[in-house]
Amino acid sequence: MNEKQSCSFPRASRSLCPDISVSFEFFPPASEAMEATLWESIKRLAPLGPSFVSVTYGAGGSTRERTHATVARIVNQTKVKPAAHLTCVAAARDEIDTIVHGYWDIGVRHIVALRGDAQDGPGSKFRPHPDGYANSAALVAGISRIADFEISVSTYPEGHPESASADADIDVLKAKIDAGASRAITQFFFENEIYLRFLDKVRARGIDVPITPGIVPVQNFQQTANFAKRAGASVPQWLADRFEGLENDPQTRKLVAATVAAEQVLDLVDHGIREFHFYTMNRADLVYAICHLLGLRPNLEQRAA
Repeated sequence: MNEKQSCSFPRASRSLCPDISVSFEFFPPASEAMEATLWESIKRLAPLGPSFVSVTYGAGGSTRERTHATVARIVNQTKVKPAAHLTCVAAARDEIDTIVHGYWDIGVRHIVALRGDAQDGPGSKFRPHPDGYANSAALVAGISRIADFEISVSTYPEGHPESASADADIDVLKAKIDAGASRAITQFFFENEIYLRFLDKVRARGIDVPITPGIVPVQNFQQTANFAKRAGASVPQWLADRFEGLENDPQTRKLVAATVAAEQVLDLVDHGIREFHFYTMNRADLVYAICHLLGLRPNLEQRAA
């Protein structure tokens, strides 16, 4: 039995599938202590050989300088491939284009292009900069004109909070792909059926780029639930039940979190999914354990400096 066969019978998740691919998302640190935590996490996860690691922007584009500094350090001090997040919030087109040129000049070849949240916070209406890119599709097209970047974009299996409908949401995704994006990364979700139904709808519309599921190991249930509410992601009651009573028990909470995330990704493997994007929250332990279950093993040549 060859590797492909052994990975598909009787359950793919019970075998070490050779074609699993992962990527990790970090956010730029706001203090020296957070920077130390971030780099310990990168050192821990880099040997797993991720296809890329991405670094986010803060709300309203508030961390541009720190994002750029973190990405530059990844380029200079590690062997992993960085992807820089870029939004079109509160910036003129010339300013954004300068940032894009700057990323190319330091060796970055992958950008995660996002519209970004409204400056006035969740629930407020997004207003494009009068001299800026109007939306994420326009941003993708602008990046594509500057250089031959790999471009990832976001997509929302449960619909973006501002979308008029599920079909309208897929229209937006298609516009981003047509503008030059080569991959979409989903908002996190907890019910795999949501993602699998969404994938069927996307494929039915003729969109054939990778639609990578975004996975968030629940470090803090209440924090995750609050974020999910703002992002338009549902939190099932069974998930709340699993974390009930663990507010002051971090050790058990971590074990439960690992179990929940492991169940989710292994079920997706059994449904034929081989690519995962982890929202790490700058913490390595849970993500590392899940990757181990997926069959990934350290490659010491990929370690961070």
